[in-house]
Amino acid sequence: MATKDTALKALIEPIVTAMGFELWGIDYLSQGKHSRLVVYIDHENGVGVDDCADISRQVSAVLDVEDPIAGEYRLEVSSPGVDRPLFTLEQFERYAGHSVTVKLRTAFDGRRKFKGVLAGIEGDEVLLQLDGEEYCFPIESIDQARIEPQFES
Repeated sequence: MATKDTALKALIEPIVTAMGFELWGIDYLSQGKHSRLVVYIDHENGVGVDDCADISRQVSAVLDVEDPIAGEYRLEVSSPGVDRPLFTLEQFERYAGHSVTVKLRTAFDGRRKFKGVLAGIEGDEVLLQLDGEEYCFPIESIDQARIEPQFES
């Protein structure tokens, strides 16, 4: 996890936890004047719009005081949703057996995007089954990972 993400997590996680939710993850997308800070929250009973609004107000107040991000940005608080992003080894382990899309920070075998079945974790590596082969990616090499929603017909 990058240093800025670690600092943001240290500020945000106690607020989210105190309000009875789990901090699922943080995405900071630096894009000049259009930067976004997305805070994903989760709860065993689901997450509603009012929950997101309440947490957004609390997080915004702390970020205004602490000012960890230079310049303008938009704060978004959201549920991880059905195509939830995966941030930690524990999350990868929890969703073993699910289809995922993984985007690497640098190319491996000439490509950065992989789609397969999450086989679990081994040490600090994520195991992905794809086309009859198993790939091991160190978690630090993963830029983004998302669950592929499966809909019954």
